Order: sequence, then structure tokens, then C-alpha cells
Amino acid sequence: MIKQPPYLKKGDKIAIVCPAKKLPKPIDKGIEILQSWGLEVVLGETVTAAHHQFSGTDELRAKDIQTFLDDSSIKAIIAGRGGYGTIRIIDELDFTAFNQHPKWLIGFSDITILLSHVFAQFETQSIHGQMPYTFEDSTPEALESLRKALFGENDTYAYQSDFACREGNTEGILVGGNLTLLLAVEGSVSEMNFDDKILFIEDVGEHEYSIDRMMRVLKRKGKLAKLKGLVVGAFNEIGEESIYFGQTPEEVIWDLVKEYNYPVAFLFPSGHIADNRAMVLGKDVSLSITNNNVTFKYI
Repeated sequence: MIKQPPYLKKGDKIAIVCPAKKLPKPIDKGIEILQSWGLEVVLGETVTAAHHQFSGTDELRAKDIQTFLDDSSIKAIIAGRGGYGTIRIIDELDFTAFNQHPKWLIGFSDITILLSHVFAQFETQSIHGQMPYTFEDSTPEALESLRKALFGENDTYAYQSDFACREGNTEGILVGGNLTLLLAVEGSVSEMNFDDKILFIEDVGEHEYSIDRMMRVLKRKGKLAKLKGLVVGAFNEIGEESIYFGQTPEEVIWDLVKEYNYPVAFLFPSGHIADNRAMVLGKDVSLSITNNNVTFKYI
């Protein structure tokens, strides 16, 4: 049985920690928005800490998260930002108390490590969504989608894709996150099982050849063959090649999944973009695609 942490209510405490890179600027706006939702914001030591590029030493970052994983008064933990570093501390964390009393873990990018781990190990839902560092540049729709996800208000995302999608209707459990980080946990205890799931992927700052290679790794491992659906989010800030690769990220992905028969949605509004809609990993969703019109609904 997949565990769903209790939805938040006004007056609940949410902790901000930085499991990876240090914050380059204050996150006052992000704190204000969380408070405007009626939440009490508690700041971890890592919010103001720094050690080289990280938000403190590995030991401090692990201790900071551990404190809030174990604190029953904290109902959710949101990463202040991503970057790099979560994989350095994931194996130092003790999830015993978390598993007994699940709480929402929120973030994206490097935080995919943490989200993938709690689903793989404890079948617990989490939220791939905006972080306080990105709140300031977020669309209102993305922030509202995060609020709804935290407070248990089911949402529906509908849009028209400018890249040809594969039509169809499907339902299933949503898994996924940042493609690079999903590959980083392959073969470890943090690896998600994609079979009979709807997979969501996104990435930023990668070359086309790198996206091609990562997708081929997943295909060779058989992880693309048994999906119920594929949701392809933003693949932006693509690195320039000295010699043109010849395919866009969307074309790369389509080329590798076109032999299958499940619905495929492209240019989904989620990822390293302002309109980064919240994706509740581990939750049942429906995906419907007709004439490149995509409707994604939480069930």
C-alpha cells in the first residue's frame, strides 16, 4: 500500500532545509508565501550555512534533515533549493520515524534523489514542485498547484502541446522526476520501479547527446517498455554542441518510445521553468491525450 502523508492544514509547521547547494540569496519571498498559506515556517541551520558550494558540510546537511524527519511537530519538509549534494547524504539518513509517521517531502531537480528514495524504500508519496528559491520567479499557477497538492485539493492540468503527442487514455501511479538524477540512483536502493506506472521526466542544461544516452540506458534496462504512460516535461537550457546533434530532446525521446503503445505527452508544464506544476509522486493520476490536447488529472 502506498502511503500518503497527512495533508496540511492551517497552523501546521513546514521546515525549510537545503540538502544540496547553498542559497545565493535570501528566500524571504518564499517564506512569506508559505506563511500566507497559513503555515508556520521553521528554518533549518542549512538555510544560512555554507561549505564550499554546499549549504554546509555533509554532516550538517544530514543532521539538519534528520532533525525534521524525526520531529513529529513538523508536517512537511521543503528543500530551499536543489543544485548538487543530496546523493552525498542520502545513505546517512535514518527514515525510521518518517516511515512510522510519513510527512510531505517537497522539491525538484537534485531533490529527486530524496523523492525517489522514499518511494523506492517506503512507498511514500512526495511532491516534485517549486522550492522557496524558485518561488519568486514562479507563475501563480505553479505556486497554486503546490498549495493544492499540500492541502489535498486535487488538481487538473490541461494544455495543448506544440510537439506531436501520442493519443490515448490511461490511469496509473505517477513516478519520476529529473532524468539525470533518476539515472544517478539506478542500481541503488533508491531506484524507482517504473513498471505499470506513468513516468514523468524533465531536465535542464544537458546536451542532446546526453539526453539520448540517458534514455537509451533506461530503454536497455527495460524500464520504458512496461509504462502505462509517459509525461515529458521541460527539457530546457540545452547545451550547445560544436557539431549539431540532429535531434531535439523531444525527438530523441519520441524515437526511443515510438514502438510502444502508451500515451506520451510532450512539453508538459513542469520542470526547471517558471510554470513548474506540482507533481505528486506515488499518487494515482489519469492522462488523456486527443489532438495534442493533454489533460492530466489527480484521481
